[in-house]
Amino acid sequence: MGLFESQAPRPLADRLRPSSLEEVVGQDHLLAAEAPLGRMLRQRRLASLILWGPPGCGKTTIARLLAEATDLEFEPLSAVFSGVADLRKVFERARQRRQAGQGTLLFVDEIHRFNRAQQDGFLPYVEDGTVVLVGATTENPSFELNAALLSRCQVLVLKRLDHAALCELVRRAETEIGRPLPLTEEAREALLALADGDGRYLLNLVEELAALPPEPKRDSAGLAELVQRRMPLYDKSQEAHYNLISALHKSLRGSDTDAALYWLARMLAGGEDPHYVARRLVRFAVEDIGLADPNALPQAIAAWEAYERLGSPEGELAIAQCVVYLGTAPKSNAVYRAFKASARSARETGSLMPPMHILNAPTRLMRDLGYGAGYAYDHDAEAGFSGQDYFPQDMPRQRFYRPVERGFEREIAKRLEYWDRLRAQRVQEAEDP
Repeated sequence: MGLFESQAPRPLADRLRPSSLEEVVGQDHLLAAEAPLGRMLRQRRLASLILWGPPGCGKTTIARLLAEATDLEFEPLSAVFSGVADLRKVFERARQRRQAGQGTLLFVDEIHRFNRAQQDGFLPYVEDGTVVLVGATTENPSFELNAALLSRCQVLVLKRLDHAALCELVRRAETEIGRPLPLTEEAREALLALADGDGRYLLNLVEELAALPPEPKRDSAGLAELVQRRMPLYDKSQEAHYNLISALHKSLRGSDTDAALYWLARMLAGGEDPHYVARRLVRFAVEDIGLADPNALPQAIAAWEAYERLGSPEGELAIAQCVVYLGTAPKSNAVYRAFKASARSARETGSLMPPMHILNAPTRLMRDLGYGAGYAYDHDAEAGFSGQDYFPQDMPRQRFYRPVERGFEREIAKRLEYWDRLRAQRVQEAEDP
């Protein structure tokens, strides 16, 4: 540390950085005595790790404290600012330390930013123990990290800080600054909500508020005037995008309309393109409702078209109306399952020809070969139904579509039963002329 560095102002978040793992809040599921990291520390054995969690949950702090607890040299590196040359220097220093009997914990922040070739560069140094690698990422490691690197690391999931953890941070901050924040109880709760589970962001807000005079105390409205509202954590191209659309889809499938509206609002607040949401609602209408409510698809398409004509924010109400309709509609995936089963059967049966009697015969040669012979025109048959078989000649009849006893599909089931009875009757008539 330089001569005057200790006298330089330090951010509150840095001053409150935990000095031991016991001081880390919100991650007891990893740090408790019988939790994964607790067991490693008790055995004085630290495996290479990937710490996966949202911003401000303590990934960097935990990595630094793990190094201290296991007497490893802490080598921090950011994948945003580092390249191959930086990695080579780190590995060389680690190799020299190892020869002197000192281990190295290499902490790589935003490790998912390294490309595949750079990630492969870690492998020999992790395998031979030159470094214990601790990578931090906000992205799903399954998508962003090489399988080879993942196989050599244990993935630990850190949680966003809950209400109790955030309250503890505010308490510590108030102890550090020597007085309570000039906020009403309602405003304190609003402050915690603004943090959205991010401890670092919370402490930055607290530092701003600590500069205010003790009186008057600010209420929620006063707090909103002082700090800019934070956008929800949501990246349209990354995992949050897929998590939220999955939550919307499954809430609708479970007929939990209020939850579906919540996830819709979360997506739109995060900047999701409403066109994408509308397209997914059309898919849901045909995949999870189908003919249990034939109006579901027209409703979804109408909502999409209404949004295209109105735009935001007015058109978003049409999407919300569609979510309510789909959430409250009877559900059936019978058509979806029927199509999947028919596609599987089509792959398995290859290139079977249609039966000759339903083939057109535009030429004399085709007529001579029997094309169209014996075809019965259904409109001329009794009840408008001939009962002929339209499957390939060498393929037994299949039942792909099995309607459920919900919504309009109850009526469709009755229709199918009616045609089945007539078909059996026509077959019997053909056998006993």
